[in-house]
Amino acid sequence: KLKKALNDRLPTSIHIKDIRAADDDFHARYSAKKRVYRYIIKEGEDNPFEVNFVTFLDSVDFEKIEQNIKLFKGEFDFKEFMKSGSDIKTTNRVIYKTFAYRYKGFIILNFEANGFLRSQIRLMVGALLTLDASNIEEQLSCKKRYKIKPAPSHGLYLAKIKY
Repeated sequence: KLKKALNDRLPTSIHIKDIRAADDDFHARYSAKKRVYRYIIKEGEDNPFEVNFVTFLDSVDFEKIEQNIKLFKGEFDFKEFMKSGSDIKTTNRVIYKTFAYRYKGFIILNFEANGFLRSQIRLMVGALLTLDASNIEEQLSCKKRYKIKPAPSHGLYLAKIKY
């Protein structure tokens, strides 16, 4: 009943799929166990209808990205993949799944982890676009720091939160 009542009053751009009871100590941010983010890239000329929602690039080496995105899977100290000035307790994160795929002219990069640092995904995407596998491995192991330009924010989406 509540779901229908809310959906009847919400704009068509918002739709409630499910409502569940939560514990009194539930917190939308801090109770999350995993988060899934997607980064969307499109090759070719900018489209005015999509320019604020995806990152347009002239050309992309999809096969390289598809292979190198797997390097981020696992537990690492991501201190070299965060924006400076971030105030956090630990820079260790566990990435459970990473993969890239093509869908209707788009390149989708998928990341699932127990949490992400500020600008971490944008810096990882920047690394995938500019560094080779050995450079990414060096930066992940904190052996060498490469200056990576973060990928643009448009194209980055929180796709799912798992509690």
